[in-house]
Amino acid sequence: MATKPKRVFTCTECGGVSPTWRGQCPRCGVWNTLVESVAGAGRKGHSLGEPSGVPVPLGSHPNEDFRPFPTAFSGLDRVLGGGLTPGGAVLLGGEPGIGKSTLLLQLAGLAAVAGRRVVYLSAEESLPQLKARAERLGVLHEGLLAASTTDAGAAVDVLGATPAPDLVIVDSVQTMHMAGIEGAAGSVSQVRSVAAACVEAAKRGQACLVLVGHVTKEGQIAGPKLLEHMVDTVLYLEGERRHLFRILRVLKNRYGPTDELLVMEMREAGLIEVPDPSTFFLGDRDPAVSGSAVVMAVEGRRPFAVEAQALAAKSFLSVPRRAALGLDVGRLHLLLAVLEKRLRLNLGQADIYAKIGGGLKIQDPGLDLGIAAAVLSSFYDRPLPAGAVFWGEVDLSGRIRPVAAHDTRLKQAERLGYGPVLCPSAGSLGPDVDNLSDLSRFLFSKS
Repeated sequence: MATKPKRVFTCTECGGVSPTWRGQCPRCGVWNTLVESVAGAGRKGHSLGEPSGVPVPLGSHPNEDFRPFPTAFSGLDRVLGGGLTPGGAVLLGGEPGIGKSTLLLQLAGLAAVAGRRVVYLSAEESLPQLKARAERLGVLHEGLLAASTTDAGAAVDVLGATPAPDLVIVDSVQTMHMAGIEGAAGSVSQVRSVAAACVEAAKRGQACLVLVGHVTKEGQIAGPKLLEHMVDTVLYLEGERRHLFRILRVLKNRYGPTDELLVMEMREAGLIEVPDPSTFFLGDRDPAVSGSAVVMAVEGRRPFAVEAQALAAKSFLSVPRRAALGLDVGRLHLLLAVLEKRLRLNLGQADIYAKIGGGLKIQDPGLDLGIAAAVLSSFYDRPLPAGAVFWGEVDLSGRIRPVAAHDTRLKQAERLGYGPVLCPSAGSLGPDVDNLSDLSRFLFSKS
Protein backbone atom coordinates (compact mmCIF):
# COMPACT_ATOMS: atom_id res chain seq x y z
CA MET A 1 0.00 0.00 0.00
CA ALA A 2 1.46 3.30 -1.06
CA THR A 3 2.18 5.71 1.76
CA LYS A 4 0.44 9.02 1.75
CA PRO A 5 2.85 11.83 0.82
CA LYS A 6 3.80 13.91 3.82
CA ARG A 7 3.04 17.60 3.45
CA VAL A 8 5.22 20.24 5.01
CA PHE A 9 5.39 24.03 4.87
CA THR A 10 8.42 25.63 3.24
CA CYS A 11 9.57 29.24 3.69
CA THR A 12 9.79 31.18 0.43
CA GLU A 13 12.45 33.44 1.95
CA CYS A 14 15.06 31.08 3.43
CA GLY A 15 13.90 27.59 2.37
CA GLY A 16 13.30 26.47 5.96
CA VAL A 17 10.80 23.66 6.57
CA SER A 18 8.08 23.48 9.23
CA PRO A 19 5.78 20.45 9.81
CA THR A 20 2.83 22.76 10.52
CA TRP A 21 1.77 26.14 9.21
CA ARG A 22 2.85 29.16 11.23
CA GLY A 23 2.44 32.85 10.68
CA GLN A 24 6.19 33.35 11.22
CA CYS A 25 8.99 31.23 9.79
CA PRO A 26 10.79 29.53 12.72
CA ARG A 27 14.11 29.75 10.88
CA CYS A 28 14.39 33.32 9.52
CA GLY A 29 11.57 35.01 11.46
CA VAL A 30 9.85 36.50 8.38
CA TRP A 31 6.05 36.61 8.50
CA ASN A 32 3.60 34.99 6.04
CA THR A 33 6.21 33.15 3.96
CA LEU A 34 5.30 29.49 4.65
CA VAL A 35 3.67 27.66 1.72
CA GLU A 36 2.55 24.04 1.55
CA SER A 37 4.72 21.52 -0.32
CA VAL A 38 5.42 17.78 -0.42
CA ALA A 39 8.30 16.54 1.72
CA GLY A 40 11.15 15.10 -0.31
CA ALA A 41 9.86 16.51 -3.59
CA GLY A 42 12.98 18.55 -4.03
CA ARG A 43 15.10 15.39 -4.00
CA LYS A 44 13.70 14.18 -7.30
CA GLY A 45 15.58 14.89 -10.47
CA HIS A 46 19.06 14.38 -8.97
CA SER A 47 19.78 10.98 -10.54
CA LEU A 48 22.25 12.28 -13.10
CA GLY A 49 24.97 9.92 -14.31
CA GLU A 50 26.92 7.86 -11.75
CA PRO A 51 26.06 8.04 -8.05
CA SER A 52 27.95 10.69 -6.17
CA GLY A 53 28.78 11.21 -2.51
CA VAL A 54 31.26 8.30 -2.25
CA PRO A 55 34.39 9.54 -0.40
CA VAL A 56 37.67 9.25 -2.34
CA PRO A 57 41.24 10.27 -1.42
CA LEU A 58 41.41 13.91 -2.42
CA GLY A 59 45.10 13.78 -3.30
CA SER A 60 44.58 10.93 -5.79
CA HIS A 61 41.66 12.60 -7.56
CA PRO A 62 42.60 13.43 -11.18
CA ASN A 63 43.32 17.09 -11.86
CA GLU A 64 40.90 18.90 -14.11
CA ASP A 65 41.36 22.16 -15.96
CA PHE A 66 39.01 24.71 -14.42
CA ARG A 67 40.76 27.78 -15.71
CA PRO A 68 38.20 30.41 -16.74
CA PHE A 69 37.83 31.18 -20.43
CA PRO A 70 37.47 34.82 -21.56
CA THR A 71 34.10 36.07 -22.77
CA ALA A 72 35.42 38.79 -25.14
CA PHE A 73 33.59 41.25 -22.84
CA SER A 74 36.64 42.69 -21.09
CA GLY A 75 34.72 44.42 -18.30
CA LEU A 76 32.74 41.29 -17.49
CA ASP A 77 35.93 39.21 -17.47
CA ARG A 78 37.42 41.61 -14.92
CA VAL A 79 34.33 41.38 -12.71
CA LEU A 80 34.24 37.57 -12.87
CA GLY A 81 37.95 37.19 -12.18
CA GLY A 82 39.16 36.18 -15.64
CA GLY A 83 36.03 34.90 -17.37
CA LEU A 84 33.57 32.01 -17.11
CA THR A 85 34.70 28.85 -15.31
CA PRO A 86 33.89 25.42 -16.80
CA GLY A 87 31.54 23.55 -14.49
CA GLY A 88 30.66 26.76 -12.65
CA ALA A 89 27.20 28.11 -11.92
CA VAL A 90 26.37 31.83 -12.10
CA LEU A 91 23.15 33.46 -10.87
CA LEU A 92 22.23 36.83 -12.40
CA GLY A 93 19.51 38.83 -10.66
CA GLY A 94 17.86 42.14 -11.43
CA GLU A 95 14.56 43.96 -11.74
CA PRO A 96 12.27 43.31 -14.73
CA GLY A 97 13.31 45.25 -17.82
CA ILE A 98 16.72 46.22 -16.41
CA GLY A 99 18.62 44.41 -19.21
CA LYS A 100 19.46 40.93 -17.91
CA SER A 101 18.41 39.13 -21.10
CA THR A 102 20.10 41.77 -23.25
CA LEU A 103 23.39 41.39 -21.38
CA LEU A 104 23.30 37.58 -21.56
CA LEU A 105 22.38 37.52 -25.25
CA GLN A 106 25.35 39.81 -25.91
CA LEU A 107 27.54 37.50 -23.82
CA ALA A 108 26.26 34.45 -25.72
CA GLY A 109 26.92 36.09 -29.09
CA LEU A 110 30.45 37.18 -28.16
CA ALA A 111 31.27 33.71 -26.85
CA ALA A 112 29.94 32.15 -30.07
CA VAL A 113 32.06 34.50 -32.19
CA ALA A 114 35.08 33.45 -30.12
CA GLY A 115 34.49 29.82 -31.14
CA ARG A 116 32.59 28.65 -28.06
CA ARG A 117 29.52 26.41 -28.27
CA VAL A 118 26.68 28.32 -26.63
CA VAL A 119 23.09 27.31 -25.89
CA TYR A 120 20.52 29.93 -24.85
CA LEU A 121 17.40 28.39 -23.27
CA SER A 122 14.56 30.87 -22.90
CA ALA A 123 11.32 30.16 -21.07
CA GLU A 124 10.09 33.73 -21.50
CA GLU A 125 10.60 34.45 -25.21
CA SER A 126 9.89 32.60 -28.43
CA LEU A 127 12.62 31.89 -30.97
CA PRO A 128 11.39 34.65 -33.36
CA GLN A 129 11.62 37.13 -30.48
CA LEU A 130 15.12 35.95 -29.59
CA LYS A 131 16.25 36.17 -33.21
CA ALA A 132 14.87 39.68 -33.62
CA ARG A 133 16.68 40.88 -30.53
CA ALA A 134 19.89 39.13 -31.53
CA GLU A 135 19.74 40.85 -34.93
CA ARG A 136 19.25 44.22 -33.26
CA LEU A 137 22.23 43.58 -31.00
CA GLY A 138 24.32 42.27 -33.90
CA VAL A 139 25.20 38.97 -32.20
CA LEU A 140 23.72 36.39 -34.58
CA HIS A 141 26.23 33.61 -35.20
CA GLU A 142 26.02 30.00 -36.35
CA GLY A 143 27.63 28.89 -33.06
CA LEU A 144 24.80 30.41 -31.03
CA LEU A 145 22.11 27.77 -30.42
CA ALA A 146 18.77 28.60 -28.85
CA ALA A 147 15.60 26.88 -27.67
CA SER A 148 12.33 28.11 -26.27
CA THR A 149 11.13 25.76 -23.53
CA THR A 150 9.87 25.72 -19.96
CA ASP A 151 11.00 22.12 -19.35
CA ALA A 152 13.93 22.01 -16.91
CA GLY A 153 14.66 18.47 -18.12
CA ALA A 154 15.66 19.94 -21.47
CA ALA A 155 18.22 22.14 -19.72
CA VAL A 156 19.60 19.11 -17.86
CA ASP A 157 19.89 17.18 -21.15
CA VAL A 158 21.72 20.08 -22.79
CA LEU A 159 24.17 20.35 -19.88
CA GLY A 160 24.90 16.62 -20.10
CA ALA A 161 25.10 16.44 -23.89
CA THR A 162 28.13 15.17 -25.82
CA PRO A 163 30.01 17.18 -26.89
CA ALA A 164 29.22 19.42 -23.94
CA PRO A 165 28.51 23.08 -24.65
CA ASP A 166 30.85 25.68 -23.21
CA LEU A 167 28.07 27.97 -22.00
CA VAL A 168 24.41 27.30 -21.17
CA ILE A 169 22.08 30.18 -20.26
CA VAL A 170 18.72 29.45 -18.59
CA ASP A 171 16.36 32.44 -18.70
CA SER A 172 14.85 32.22 -16.14
CA VAL A 173 14.89 29.74 -13.26
CA GLN A 174 11.50 30.98 -11.99
CA THR A 175 9.75 30.16 -15.27
CA MET A 176 11.18 26.63 -15.71
CA HIS A 177 9.22 23.55 -14.61
CA MET A 178 10.57 20.21 -13.38
CA ALA A 179 8.44 17.16 -14.20
CA GLY A 180 7.41 15.11 -11.19
CA ILE A 181 7.59 18.03 -8.77
CA GLU A 182 4.37 19.46 -7.40
CA GLY A 183 3.68 23.15 -7.67
CA ALA A 184 3.51 25.69 -10.43
CA ALA A 185 6.58 27.20 -12.04
CA GLY A 186 8.07 29.77 -9.68
CA SER A 187 6.96 28.00 -6.50
CA VAL A 188 9.54 27.19 -3.85
CA SER A 189 9.65 23.47 -4.63
CA GLN A 190 9.95 24.09 -8.37
CA VAL A 191 12.63 26.80 -8.13
CA ARG A 192 14.68 24.71 -5.73
CA SER A 193 14.37 21.54 -7.82
CA VAL A 194 15.10 23.26 -11.15
CA ALA A 195 18.15 25.06 -9.77
CA ALA A 196 19.49 21.97 -7.99
CA ALA A 197 19.13 19.75 -11.08
CA CYS A 198 20.77 22.30 -13.40
CA VAL A 199 23.65 23.06 -11.02
CA GLU A 200 24.35 19.37 -10.42
CA ALA A 201 24.37 18.70 -14.18
CA ALA A 202 26.80 21.59 -14.69
CA LYS A 203 29.10 20.34 -11.90
CA ARG A 204 29.33 16.91 -13.53
CA GLY A 205 30.27 18.34 -16.90
CA GLN A 206 32.37 21.11 -18.40
CA ALA A 207 29.64 23.60 -19.25
CA CYS A 208 29.35 26.92 -17.49
CA LEU A 209 25.77 27.49 -16.36
CA VAL A 210 24.17 30.94 -16.09
CA LEU A 211 20.79 31.16 -14.36
CA VAL A 212 18.62 34.27 -14.54
CA GLY A 213 16.71 35.07 -11.35
CA HIS A 214 13.82 37.44 -10.82
CA VAL A 215 13.77 39.78 -7.83
CA THR A 216 11.11 40.60 -5.26
CA LYS A 217 9.73 44.07 -4.53
CA GLU A 218 12.33 44.35 -1.75
CA GLY A 219 15.09 43.92 -4.34
CA GLN A 220 16.09 40.40 -3.26
CA ILE A 221 16.43 37.48 -5.67
CA ALA A 222 13.09 35.65 -5.64
CA GLY A 223 12.84 32.11 -4.34
CA PRO A 224 14.48 30.49 -1.33
CA LYS A 225 17.65 32.14 -0.05
CA LEU A 226 19.51 28.87 -0.47
CA LEU A 227 19.38 29.50 -4.25
CA GLU A 228 22.33 31.85 -3.77
CA HIS A 229 24.21 29.16 -1.82
CA MET A 230 23.82 26.62 -4.62
CA VAL A 231 25.76 28.64 -7.18
CA ASP A 232 29.39 29.76 -7.35
CA THR A 233 28.81 33.36 -8.40
CA VAL A 234 25.97 35.78 -7.73
CA LEU A 235 25.72 38.89 -9.93
CA TYR A 236 23.19 41.69 -9.61
CA LEU A 237 22.30 44.12 -12.39
CA GLU A 238 20.88 47.37 -11.06
CA GLY A 239 19.97 50.86 -12.20
CA GLU A 240 16.95 52.93 -13.07
CA ARG A 241 15.09 51.86 -16.22
CA ARG A 242 14.55 55.52 -17.11
CA HIS A 243 18.31 56.17 -16.95
CA LEU A 244 20.86 54.91 -19.44
CA PHE A 245 23.42 53.50 -17.03
CA ARG A 246 23.52 50.03 -15.44
CA ILE A 247 25.79 48.69 -12.70
CA LEU A 248 26.72 45.01 -12.48
CA ARG A 249 27.74 44.09 -8.93
CA VAL A 250 29.35 40.90 -7.64
CA LEU A 251 27.68 39.67 -4.44
CA LYS A 252 29.45 36.32 -4.30
CA ASN A 253 32.31 34.79 -6.27
CA ARG A 254 34.19 31.58 -5.52
CA TYR A 255 36.57 32.11 -8.43
CA GLY A 256 37.41 35.80 -8.18
CA PRO A 257 36.93 39.11 -6.35
CA THR A 258 33.71 40.04 -4.60
CA ASP A 259 34.28 43.80 -4.53
CA GLU A 260 34.22 44.54 -8.26
CA LEU A 261 31.58 46.28 -10.33
CA LEU A 262 31.01 47.08 -13.98
CA VAL A 263 29.43 50.33 -15.15
CA MET A 264 27.57 50.07 -18.46
CA GLU A 265 25.42 52.31 -20.60
CA MET A 266 22.27 51.09 -22.33
CA ARG A 267 22.23 51.90 -26.03
CA GLU A 268 20.33 50.67 -29.06
CA ALA A 269 23.06 48.13 -29.77
CA GLY A 270 22.95 46.81 -26.19
CA LEU A 271 24.97 47.41 -23.05
CA ILE A 272 28.29 49.16 -23.62
CA GLU A 273 30.96 49.36 -20.93
CA VAL A 274 31.81 52.82 -19.62
CA PRO A 275 35.63 52.68 -19.71
CA ASP A 276 36.20 55.54 -17.27
CA PRO A 277 33.21 56.19 -14.97
CA SER A 278 35.16 58.75 -12.91
CA THR A 279 32.87 61.66 -13.80
CA PHE A 280 30.16 59.77 -15.71
CA PHE A 281 27.51 60.28 -13.00
CA LEU A 282 27.96 64.03 -12.61
CA GLY A 283 26.07 64.84 -15.81
CA ASP A 284 25.52 68.55 -16.48
CA ARG A 285 26.05 69.65 -12.90
CA ASP A 286 25.84 73.39 -12.14
CA PRO A 287 28.33 74.23 -9.33
CA ALA A 288 26.75 77.67 -8.81
CA VAL A 289 23.56 76.16 -7.37
CA SER A 290 23.27 75.63 -3.63
CA GLY A 291 22.64 72.15 -2.23
CA SER A 292 25.01 70.32 -4.57
CA ALA A 293 28.23 68.59 -3.45
CA VAL A 294 30.68 66.36 -5.31
CA VAL A 295 31.62 63.19 -3.43
CA MET A 296 34.48 60.88 -4.35
CA ALA A 297 32.76 57.55 -3.78
CA VAL A 298 34.24 54.07 -4.00
CA GLU A 299 32.10 51.16 -5.17
CA GLY A 300 34.01 47.93 -5.46
CA ARG A 301 37.58 48.95 -6.22
CA ARG A 302 36.83 51.89 -8.49
CA PRO A 303 36.59 55.51 -7.34
CA PHE A 304 34.27 57.87 -9.16
CA ALA A 305 32.74 61.27 -8.53
CA VAL A 306 29.02 61.48 -7.81
CA GLU A 307 26.73 64.38 -6.98
CA ALA A 308 25.02 64.52 -3.59
CA GLN A 309 22.02 66.83 -3.74
CA ALA A 310 19.97 68.28 -0.88
CA LEU A 311 17.04 70.65 -0.59
CA ALA A 312 16.03 72.36 2.65
CA ALA A 313 12.71 74.20 2.30
CA LYS A 314 10.43 75.82 4.86
CA SER A 315 7.90 73.32 6.16
CA PHE A 316 4.21 74.02 6.73
CA LEU A 317 3.61 70.61 8.34
CA SER A 318 3.58 69.69 12.00
CA VAL A 319 6.06 66.92 11.20
CA PRO A 320 8.58 68.05 8.55
CA ARG A 321 9.18 65.73 5.63
CA ARG A 322 12.38 63.74 5.21
CA ALA A 323 12.94 61.88 1.94
CA ALA A 324 15.97 60.23 0.36
CA LEU A 325 16.68 58.70 -3.06
CA GLY A 326 19.80 56.63 -3.65
CA LEU A 327 20.70 56.43 0.04
CA ASP A 328 19.13 55.07 3.21
CA VAL A 329 16.58 57.47 4.68
CA GLY A 330 17.64 56.36 8.17
CA ARG A 331 21.12 57.54 7.36
CA LEU A 332 19.72 60.95 6.39
CA HIS A 333 17.81 61.17 9.69
CA LEU A 334 20.99 60.40 11.62
CA LEU A 335 23.01 63.06 9.80
CA LEU A 336 20.30 65.68 10.31
CA ALA A 337 20.16 64.93 14.04
CA VAL A 338 23.95 65.29 14.31
CA LEU A 339 23.92 68.57 12.35
CA GLU A 340 21.12 69.99 14.49
CA LYS A 341 22.80 68.97 17.77
CA ARG A 342 26.44 69.79 17.04
CA LEU A 343 25.94 72.98 14.98
CA ARG A 344 22.86 74.18 16.88
CA LEU A 345 20.75 74.47 13.74
CA ASN A 346 16.96 74.61 13.70
CA LEU A 347 16.29 71.97 11.06
CA GLY A 348 12.98 71.01 12.66
CA GLN A 349 11.22 73.79 10.72
CA ALA A 350 12.37 72.58 7.28
CA ASP A 351 11.44 69.82 4.88
CA ILE A 352 14.69 68.18 3.80
CA TYR A 353 15.18 66.03 0.73
CA ALA A 354 18.38 64.31 -0.36
CA LYS A 355 19.33 62.24 -3.39
CA ILE A 356 22.27 60.91 -5.35
CA GLY A 357 22.44 62.31 -8.88
CA GLY A 358 22.03 59.99 -11.85
CA GLY A 359 19.76 57.51 -10.07
CA LEU A 360 22.63 55.81 -8.26
CA LYS A 361 22.20 53.81 -5.07
CA ILE A 362 25.28 54.04 -2.85
CA GLN A 363 26.07 52.51 0.54
CA ASP A 364 29.57 54.01 0.84
CA PRO A 365 30.02 55.51 4.38
CA GLY A 366 32.25 58.17 2.82
CA LEU A 367 29.07 59.74 1.45
CA ASP A 368 28.22 61.22 4.87
CA LEU A 369 30.36 64.34 4.60
CA GLY A 370 29.09 65.22 1.13
CA ILE A 371 25.46 64.89 2.21
CA ALA A 372 26.11 67.05 5.28
CA ALA A 373 27.78 69.72 3.12
CA ALA A 374 24.90 69.67 0.63
CA VAL A 375 22.32 70.05 3.42
CA LEU A 376 24.23 72.99 4.94
CA SER A 377 24.62 74.58 1.50
CA SER A 378 20.88 74.41 0.84
CA PHE A 379 19.98 75.49 4.39
CA TYR A 380 22.16 78.62 4.12
CA ASP A 381 21.34 78.96 0.39
CA ARG A 382 25.01 79.36 -0.46
CA PRO A 383 26.80 77.26 -3.11
CA LEU A 384 29.85 75.27 -2.18
CA PRO A 385 33.29 76.23 -3.53
CA ALA A 386 33.72 75.34 -7.21
CA GLY A 387 35.84 72.22 -7.54
CA ALA A 388 35.35 71.12 -3.92
CA VAL A 389 35.13 67.39 -3.32
CA PHE A 390 34.12 65.58 -0.12
CA TRP A 391 34.36 62.21 1.57
CA GLY A 392 34.35 61.02 5.16
CA GLU A 393 32.14 59.28 7.70
CA VAL A 394 30.31 61.44 10.25
CA ASP A 395 29.89 59.87 13.70
CA LEU A 396 27.37 60.83 16.36
CA SER A 397 29.78 63.20 18.08
CA GLY A 398 30.12 65.24 14.92
CA ARG A 399 33.66 64.08 14.22
CA ILE A 400 34.66 63.09 10.69
CA ARG A 401 36.31 59.71 10.44
CA PRO A 402 38.52 58.41 7.63
CA VAL A 403 37.04 55.79 5.33
CA ALA A 404 38.42 52.90 3.31
CA ALA A 405 40.43 53.53 0.12
CA HIS A 406 41.45 57.02 1.28
CA ASP A 407 44.63 57.08 -0.81
CA THR A 408 42.73 55.84 -3.87
CA ARG A 409 40.18 58.63 -3.53
CA LEU A 410 42.89 61.22 -2.94
CA LYS A 411 44.81 60.20 -6.06
CA GLN A 412 41.65 60.22 -8.15
CA ALA A 413 40.66 63.68 -6.89
CA GLU A 414 44.12 64.98 -7.72
CA ARG A 415 44.03 63.36 -11.17
CA LEU A 416 40.67 64.96 -11.96
CA GLY A 417 41.85 68.37 -10.75
CA TYR A 418 39.47 68.79 -7.82
CA GLY A 419 40.24 71.26 -5.05
CA PRO A 420 39.85 72.00 -2.26
CA VAL A 421 39.59 68.44 -0.97
CA LEU A 422 37.60 68.20 2.26
CA CYS A 423 38.22 64.95 4.06
CA PRO A 424 40.22 63.66 7.03
CA SER A 425 43.98 63.98 6.34
CA ALA A 426 43.59 65.82 3.05
CA GLY A 427 47.22 66.94 3.19
CA SER A 428 48.23 69.70 0.82
CA LEU A 429 45.04 69.35 -1.27
CA GLY A 430 42.71 70.85 1.33
CA PRO A 431 42.19 72.13 4.88
CA ASP A 432 42.16 69.98 7.98
CA VAL A 433 38.52 69.01 8.58
CA ASP A 434 38.18 66.97 11.75
CA ASN A 435 34.55 67.70 12.66
CA LEU A 436 31.39 69.36 11.40
CA SER A 437 32.30 72.65 13.09
CA ASP A 438 35.51 72.80 11.01
CA LEU A 439 33.48 72.03 7.88
CA SER A 440 30.90 74.76 8.54
CA ARG A 441 33.58 77.29 9.49
CA PHE A 442 35.59 76.70 6.31
CA LEU A 443 32.58 76.74 3.96
CA PHE A 444 30.39 79.49 5.34
CA SER A 445 32.31 81.78 7.70
CA LYS A 446 33.93 83.70 4.85
CA SER A 447 32.33 86.93 3.73
